[in-house]
Amino acid sequence: MRLKPRPPTPSGTRRLARRHPAALLALFLCSTGGALAALALPAALGHTVDGLIGGGPVPWSGLLLCAVLTLAETGFDAGAAVLTTRTGAQLTAHLRTRTTTRVLAAEPRRALAVPTGDLTARLTARTADAATAPTTAAGAVAGVLLPLGAVTGLFLIDPWTAAAFLLGAPLLFALLRTFTRRTADAGADYQRAQSLIAHRLTEALDGAETIRAARTGAREYRRILEPLSALADHGRRTWAVYGRAAGQSALLLPLLMLLVLAVGGLRLHTGAIGVGDLVAASRYAALAVGIGSLTGALGALARSRAAARTLDPLLTLDPLPHKGLGPLPGGPGHLELRDVGVVQDGEPLLTGVRLTIPGGTSLAVVGRSGSGKSVFAAVAGRLLDPDTGTVLLDGVPLAAMDPALLRPEIAYAFARPALPGTTVEDTIALGPWTAGPEAVRDAARAARADGFVGLLPHGYATPLTDAPLSGGERQRLGLARAFAHPGRLLILDDALSGLDTVTEHHVRRALDERAGRSTRVIVAHRLSSAARADQVLWLEDGRVRGTGPHEELWTDPEYRAVFRTEAGEAQALPRARTEAGMQ
Repeated sequence: MRLKPRPPTPSGTRRLARRHPAALLALFLCSTGGALAALALPAALGHTVDGLIGGGPVPWSGLLLCAVLTLAETGFDAGAAVLTTRTGAQLTAHLRTRTTTRVLAAEPRRALAVPTGDLTARLTARTADAATAPTTAAGAVAGVLLPLGAVTGLFLIDPWTAAAFLLGAPLLFALLRTFTRRTADAGADYQRAQSLIAHRLTEALDGAETIRAARTGAREYRRILEPLSALADHGRRTWAVYGRAAGQSALLLPLLMLLVLAVGGLRLHTGAIGVGDLVAASRYAALAVGIGSLTGALGALARSRAAARTLDPLLTLDPLPHKGLGPLPGGPGHLELRDVGVVQDGEPLLTGVRLTIPGGTSLAVVGRSGSGKSVFAAVAGRLLDPDTGTVLLDGVPLAAMDPALLRPEIAYAFARPALPGTTVEDTIALGPWTAGPEAVRDAARAARADGFVGLLPHGYATPLTDAPLSGGERQRLGLARAFAHPGRLLILDDALSGLDTVTEHHVRRALDERAGRSTRVIVAHRLSSAARADQVLWLEDGRVRGTGPHEELWTDPEYRAVFRTEAGEAQALPRARTEAGMQ
């Protein structure tokens, strides 16, 4: 019975705001302080002007107050800018960490439902956009307080002057509403086009060798950049929205200012207000029509909301369920599959797989392309949960084991391993625990990687960016990483395909030395790999076609045909992959 998954985690502004409440409160206070200083300055300036033209002594206290308010406004604005930048960076780091943790904790099949390029864009650009919401909201108080306070100041000076400004207020509000809606739509479309380009670029980088071999680089270049025209259209649309809002405000705001000053001048002529009041009214009118900061805040909030919507599917991913169990202590790696089935998009990938692999033995998994070999490898180490059936390691169901306890017991190596880390040593040492320097070198020797690593400029300390690696060398580093983190189960998913015959022979000897200590599951394409295994699993269309020693299966001509077919498909694979990518 599976544990109930944790409730979904929202990506809303409130949850982010709770991460740094003190910083956001300080930002709010700075923004409010700056706005209040800006609102107090016109009144102080008007009062000082009246004192200067009244013929009395110089109002030094008024001049000092104006200077203090000016410095206060400048200081508060500077503090708000610093807090916005620093807090925004902290919230972005937190949101990226939280989203990445969710993705890594989920079943890979669910997490990778989002294309790799789009996933990268969401974890980088989208998290940065979404994380601006709390700081923008905290700082937006100035954008709201200034026009409201300015209108209030106009009413206090002279209601008729304020009424003149309010004649144009409905047009101003309509402009803000339209700007916000159009900015949100354009921003969402821009983000979608950006994600599509990132996805296609990631596909091309993954298949760079295939593209080079098929000489289809020009076609792939055009395919990647094809959404660029739509991206440009959405970008121009975004700037058109800004430009239209700026143009409309450039026409509306001076008219409002002119109307306010005209009414104020008439009221001055009749003696209803003084010169200082007119100066203050003109300043308040300028603050009331200065919607630049408000439109900027509204645009940022619209982009943040659009980005947050793209993160919701990642932040609501359920973690792998488990019962908190671990493998039996000292178990030999006995692996058992009971009626295992996997279905994807309505198509069966594995059906009714029953198999027992004694601890410490080796299993070669063979079959034509598409027969389910890699799916079997993923299920065997719980990179994928079966839709039906159960997988057990030393008698304990994988689905019941705590992933943190299970991962150190299973080592994986892949045909195209990812190589994270700064240096060659870092990437080999990376795993459930950090392998020490001696373990790294022993593992590299077992994977036959020590020779070419020694030729690099700085050996194991060579940065990966300065280490041009062939496909086979990358595979050997991936194998070395698996060897450096030995567990009771070692799974090689086509991890020997890029090795030459001599290198494969030495690696197979290193694998054989683990007999009795580690169970080895090897997705095999070469006859030699199947021949050396203790047992062979022959898959066909996701079903078990046969199991047993290689010598027994070899008597079946269809089994022998698997290796001839695999060789032919391996030669045709680059062209097939390229043509599929062009569609």
